Amino acid sequence: MNTTPEPVVDAPGVPVIELPLPPPGTMGPPEEYHRLRRECPLARVRLPMGATAWYATRYEDVRELIADARLIRPSITDWPPRPGHVPGDEPGLITMMELEGPRHAALRRALSGPFSVRSVRSRLPRVRRSADRLLDPFVDSDRPGDLVVRFLEPFPVMVMCDLVGIPYEDSDYFLPRADAALGAILTLAEGREATSQLREYITALLDQKRREPGDDMLTLLVQACERGALDHESAVSFGLSMLVAGYRTSTMFLADAVLTLLTLPGAYAHLRDHRALMPDAVEELLRYVPVMNGVVVLQAVEDIELHGRTIRAGDAVLPVLAAANRDERVFSDADGLDLCRADNPHLTFGRGAHHCIGAHLARAQMTVCLEALFDRLPNLRLAEGHDPIWEDDSPSKSPLTLPVTW
Repeated sequence: MNTTPEPVVDAPGVPVIELPLPPPGTMGPPEEYHRLRRECPLARVRLPMGATAWYATRYEDVRELIADARLIRPSITDWPPRPGHVPGDEPGLITMMELEGPRHAALRRALSGPFSVRSVRSRLPRVRRSADRLLDPFVDSDRPGDLVVRFLEPFPVMVMCDLVGIPYEDSDYFLPRADAALGAILTLAEGREATSQLREYITALLDQKRREPGDDMLTLLVQACERGALDHESAVSFGLSMLVAGYRTSTMFLADAVLTLLTLPGAYAHLRDHRALMPDAVEELLRYVPVMNGVVVLQAVEDIELHGRTIRAGDAVLPVLAAANRDERVFSDADGLDLCRADNPHLTFGRGAHHCIGAHLARAQMTVCLEALFDRLPNLRLAEGHDPIWEDDSPSKSPLTLPVTW
């Protein structure tokens, strides 16, 4: 049963601002971050669907809020509330981020092996083969070529499908629905419809793995269910996590990271020629790239006092990871890219009980992506006269196209 409190309509006396968005045609971050961190670290924002939320931008606040047990992540079917809707009266988009307590702990235990550093390292040759499978035809294609459509978008999907046990040939079906679910902060109706379809898809896949086991994570979870170590809904939640977060956020980070290296003079060539910098460079790109521009929505289950204001039980809270990762109080030259940055406590993968279980995989995926590009396209550069195309209405920003030549 969902016991989430009903949200407070609004905070009396607190001005409401529009949700900060990156400047058109860029990945961001929004220009307002500096002012908000300095003058209003806990602001009240209006989201595109009309609901309001608390917007936290300072590193220390974001760090505490994302690990605060008084904040949970609501399903898009339950938040924001709709007239006549009873929370929990329809299947929700319950991913690993929404799971709490013993069920969440059981799922993480079941997945600890496949997502470990050792396991991810053992899969690196398969990840590289996926990269080369996509780059083989790209290298020989006409120029300019679209690096997002031809490589940066399908690559994380291919890696995810191989690891999890999702047929890559089904991507034309699940990708648009995953995008609709991920974009539910903008289009709630589409997000909720897509959620129902994704649940049906994952449930059918789990049934198939029960009949025809494979060397993949879904089979592992089915076996855990049969042993009684995991419940069926938790396995469905993991499948939804992979379809929604396991692919799209990776695509965004890769596209923004490559665009950053190609935009800053000499950055691509420097990392290409100094591969020993790769571990620190990957961490810096994860910090620097502002994908998570206020799209992590949490909800308070009890009152929280912060900066002289009261976050009421039921209020939505947006701890802005991208703003925290650019906080000048924590990072020297916070708005600059330093591929040699050693002290880098970025918050991209979260913190606490819900720290991203796929963090090792995400790092490995970005490393293999860059190494494959350096090896196969050493002279890669942006195509003159062909600007990337952006979706400027979304707080999560990455180029939809990236025209390049080599």
